[in-house]
Amino acid sequence: MTTATTAAGDGSGVRRFVPPPRAAVDPQVFAHPVFAGLRDVRDLLEGPEWPSIAALEARLTLPGKHLVEQDAALLADGLHYEARIAQGLIATRADNWHDLFNALVWARYPQLKQALNVQQCRHIEAMPPGQRNRAQAALTQFDETGVIVRVRDDSFMRAWDGHDWHALFEPAHWLSGDIAIAAVFGHALMEQALLPERRLVGKCVVVRDEVDDACVDAVTAAIAEGRAVTDPLQLRPLPLAGIPGWHGVQDSAFYRNADYFRPLRAGRQYPLPLVGLPL
Repeated sequence: MTTATTAAGDGSGVRRFVPPPRAAVDPQVFAHPVFAGLRDVRDLLEGPEWPSIAALEARLTLPGKHLVEQDAALLADGLHYEARIAQGLIATRADNWHDLFNALVWARYPQLKQALNVQQCRHIEAMPPGQRNRAQAALTQFDETGVIVRVRDDSFMRAWDGHDWHALFEPAHWLSGDIAIAAVFGHALMEQALLPERRLVGKCVVVRDEVDDACVDAVTAAIAEGRAVTDPLQLRPLPLAGIPGWHGVQDSAFYRNADYFRPLRAGRQYPLPLVGLPL
């Protein structure tokens, strides 16, 4: 869990994202496809009152894990956030969008979250205090902004490899299911999606399969085995507002916005899709 950040447009670099107050969020926001994986817990997102951490703990199924309020007493143990999770405790701030989404993703994709935690702890133990390696950066980026994309074959990958966004977002491909979102995993993406017009970019792992759950299992296994998400450059950027139906106005001028639909950087290459696991 880290506080969501976003690139500032004023030359000051990275600034902290400030989500809207709960009372200011229109419940219709949660009908957006970004939140599709949380349909069963939508009631925890709507309404004026925050669910308490005790209520979340009672409602959510978190195998081997418990939500505990992050306060001074908890932090006094001096443990790293990930190390505390390895002991079964997920530090959670009360009345906080970022941590609420994190808890809901833990309940929705527990094995994938667990695989990330195991890898994070392995790298924390191997690194000098206060230092992080590229694998940790990749794991954090996927945890915060990760998306799993499924494809029926590799025919779309050339367009994505070259950032040919017009070809990648051809509506027929998405309407046919030849390419689809298997899971929006990143809880920081969800937090930023509380602002409907915000143009989000997911950091993606691609799986060749036709079943969403098989794709999630394939990514979980690949992370657990150290075959995926070991460097930030492995994660494919996907401008989510470009997916047909995911944004209000998607005319030709919209797709020509190079600040959002960015061209490929010289020398940038992406890994081949993973192969789905049999269910």
